[in-house]
Parts: sequence; C-alpha cells; structure tokens
Amino acid sequence: MKLSVIIIAKNEEKMIKDCLESVRQLADEIIYIDTGSTDKTSQIAKQYATKSINLPFKGLAYSQWRNRGLREAKGEWILYVDADERITPELRKEIQETMPNTQYTAFAIPRRNFLLGKELRWGGWWPGYVKRLYKRDKLKRWRGELHEEPVFEGELGHLKEPMIHLQPKSIEPMLEKSIRWSKIEAKLLHEANHPPVTWWRILRMGATTLFDRLIKKQGFRDGTEGWIESIYQAFHTMIIYMQLWEMQVKKEK
Repeated sequence: MKLSVIIIAKNEEKMIKDCLESVRQLADEIIYIDTGSTDKTSQIAKQYATKSINLPFKGLAYSQWRNRGLREAKGEWILYVDADERITPELRKEIQETMPNTQYTAFAIPRRNFLLGKELRWGGWWPGYVKRLYKRDKLKRWRGELHEEPVFEGELGHLKEPMIHLQPKSIEPMLEKSIRWSKIEAKLLHEANHPPVTWWRILRMGATTLFDRLIKKQGFRDGTEGWIESIYQAFHTMIIYMQLWEMQVKKEK
C-alpha cells in the first residue's frame, strides 16, 4: 500500500522541516504545494518533496490547493498534513497497519493541540478530530473556501493515535491569523445574506463564544492559557462580525 503525503504551506520556514521529518518514514511520495512563500520554506521543502508545486494565493480557496494535491497524488492512500502538525511514531505505525486491513475509505485523526507552549485538553480542543487520511480513488474532491470539507465515498473511521498540532507560542501570530482569516469568514457570511449586524449582535456573538469555550467546554481547566484562548476565540468572533457590519454598510451606500 503506497501512501502520498500532501503538505500545503506558506512562510513556514521554522515549522516545515520538522513536519517533513515526521512524515519521511511514512510517505512513499511527498507532494509539497507552496502558496506564495517569501522565506526559505520552499527551499527546505524541496529537499524532501517528491514533487514541489508553486501555486500562489491569488484568490484561490484552500479546497483548490487540496484538490491540486489530490490530482497529483499517485499513492493508493492520501494523507494531508499541515506545516504545524507532526506525525508521531505511534501514529505512523497505526496508519501503516490500518491501510491494508480496513473497510473504511477515510479516517479522522485526533490532535493534541499546543498553544502558547501548553497542551490544551479543554475548551473543545480534545480530541479535535480532523479528516486527513483517504483512499485516493474514494476521495472525489474538496469543497469550501475556508472551512473546506471532503467529498468521499464510503465510511469514515477514527484512528486512535493523535498527531501533534503546534499552534503559536505567542500572542502576535494569533492576532495576525485573525486579521488574515476573519475577513474571508465575514465575506462568506455576507454572501450568504446574513441578517443586518448591530452592536448588540456583535457583543452577543462574542459573549456566546466565550461562554461556550470557557464555561460549557470548561476551557478554564487549562489555566491561564485556557482563559487566554477562550477570550481570543471570543475576540476573533467579534472581529468577524465587525467586518461583516462594515461590508453591509458599504453595500447600502
């Protein structure tokens, strides 16, 4: 059973080498898709990749990058891995043992999420399954502009061993991520004709997110980092609705 690993990245020179090292013993081929790096990410990846593709952003949806990887893959199975993720030896062994002996055509993998240097177990972070392993001829395509979803035939299974997900160790990259992605999320809501945004809706959405993460999903149990993450998620939600309000006002004018 041959496995193709697909990695999509941009400006991840500090992360990409360890990611590639973690999949090197598992992959029969590594397909690297660079979405417009201006640092050394692409140079590092080319030392490991079987095939390297330059596909700058230019309005592309994340699903289009995943679909390009699907078209290029030659293995019977496909595994998608992000630059900030790591495949552990235990997960590698489980994948190798599972592929030849399963009725499932796709698998979700749990993730151990580390933020600000600490593993988060509460606030909705564990087990945090992500659908990443597929039998190539059963995965038809990815769809969606930001929160992409796979379209596949057959049944979904769940692996037991987790992958490692290394999120930012400082606040600044988290804020940069909100600025980068919140506008896209707001645009999707705008295109879906979301009801008019008012000041109280912005506050309510932030408060709802904070309650869900911090209290309902017990994010407070992760200590200061759990509090910060819950507050950040509420802030991110409010930024989305602020940008949505701005789009709606501009459209009216």
